[in-house]
Amino acid sequence: MSFFGFGQSADIDVVLNDAETRKKVEHKSEDGRKDRYFLFYDGETVSGKVNVTLKYPGKRLEHNGIKIEVIGQIELYYDRGNHHEFVSLAKDLARPGELSQSQTFDFEFTHVEKPYESYTGQNVKLRYFLRATVNRRLSDISKEMEMVVHTLSTYPDINSSIKMEVGIEDCLHIEFEYNKSKYHLKDVIVGKIYFLLVRIKIKHMEIDIIKRETTGTGPNVYHENDTVAKYEIMDGAPVRGESIPIRLFLAGYEMTPTMRDINKKFSVRYYLNLVLIDEEERRYFKQQEITLWRKGDVVRKSMSQQAVIASQRFEGSSKADDNHADAGDG
Repeated sequence: MSFFGFGQSADIDVVLNDAETRKKVEHKSEDGRKDRYFLFYDGETVSGKVNVTLKYPGKRLEHNGIKIEVIGQIELYYDRGNHHEFVSLAKDLARPGELSQSQTFDFEFTHVEKPYESYTGQNVKLRYFLRATVNRRLSDISKEMEMVVHTLSTYPDINSSIKMEVGIEDCLHIEFEYNKSKYHLKDVIVGKIYFLLVRIKIKHMEIDIIKRETTGTGPNVYHENDTVAKYEIMDGAPVRGESIPIRLFLAGYEMTPTMRDINKKFSVRYYLNLVLIDEEERRYFKQQEITLWRKGDVVRKSMSQQAVIASQRFEGSSKADDNHADAGDG
């Protein structure tokens, strides 16, 4: 808005250099709506153009400088307006002066560190965006463009299985086993359940995947549990010695990687929850944490052939001597 409606104003548009070839992914907004945004990874360059289009030809636009920023920030919903920035890069596109005609400015941020995955949760939001601003004396003109960041991880082939027991003395004894404790987001959970002793009448059994979002610190910690998947194992009473196989495909569910203590603001963890319900509607359950991670399943088009060969060589050597997870899971 210009003062009393007089004077010049402008529209701003931000266009990426690789907009035609860069992949887009769906991402949930705070109101639950899904939109498609350009996808970036940690270390990728962000470059493009800022178009400043004057609204009234022939009139000059006075300004106190034009800039572009890359921002990564965390917003806790109970602390609205207080944004915690963990990435903040800025480039000046023009010094203070005036524009007599519409103009395009080039920008490039090389190898931008994007340490965390984009996330929209129940109580917290982590987002990345570009913001172009024409600084003016009375009111700035600005435009934001959202980006989505995915964090890729690698894990060693050694991935221990999970073995647990559920028991009520002289009534119930169940052993269950999952093939591993770390799963990529399109993996399959394979397991078995063994009934060693059954003296109560079980009528239903299921496995749930529970997402637990934790925000805040100290006395102001909030836990939000969300059941993202339910898998019915059996409907009816098992008998002693029976064994039931489990195959749970993760690709059909909307999940993020496990996120641990992100910028000391929040965590997102996942649990397998085995639930048994008897004929008197009593519930018995056992919970076990699992780690979810995002696998880099395609080579990025923006990588040169030399970089691809180098990364493959690095991954091959790291599998031999790497005994711990990549820091990509937070």
